[in-house]
Amino acid sequence: MSKSRPHEADFMRLFMRHERELRIFARSLLPNWPAVDDVLQEASVVMWNKLHLLEAEADFPAWARVIVRYEALRARRNAARDRLVLSEETLELLANEATAMNGEELQQERKALNSCLQELKSEHRELVFTASLRDGGIKELAEASNRTANSLYKLVGRLRSTLRECMERKLKTYENYG
Repeated sequence: MSKSRPHEADFMRLFMRHERELRIFARSLLPNWPAVDDVLQEASVVMWNKLHLLEAEADFPAWARVIVRYEALRARRNAARDRLVLSEETLELLANEATAMNGEELQQERKALNSCLQELKSEHRELVFTASLRDGGIKELAEASNRTANSLYKLVGRLRSTLRECMERKLKTYENYG
């Protein structure tokens, strides 16, 4: 394709090329993976419908991130009607921070997170995933393990702090040697 305005035939190629980056970006804005899938699906429909506004293929990643951002914020607002979630100001701050990150930074964060997760015991990894991916997962695990949900929530909090500290160390290492 030339450097000119993309056509509908180019959309799938562009979307597939940048889907992983868009998925990582969406995850930085959303509380769980099912929400990411829903937002990416909605965002792809918006992108398809507004493809005529895209000036050049090289602009696709930034253009697509704006659309994903708005769809993520819309999804968060919709979720806020159902339960307690982050304030609009906090969401905006997170969105601005995630928008400022480039694909390489997102990949480094993903690499650091994966590395830090591997350092956890398998049962702790499972607990972090259960707490992050399923509503009510902690209560189910508490019942199955004859522990209180509160004790598991506290453990998840400590594990998340451990992961955050580990990621900070690894990201500093990447900066020093990258």
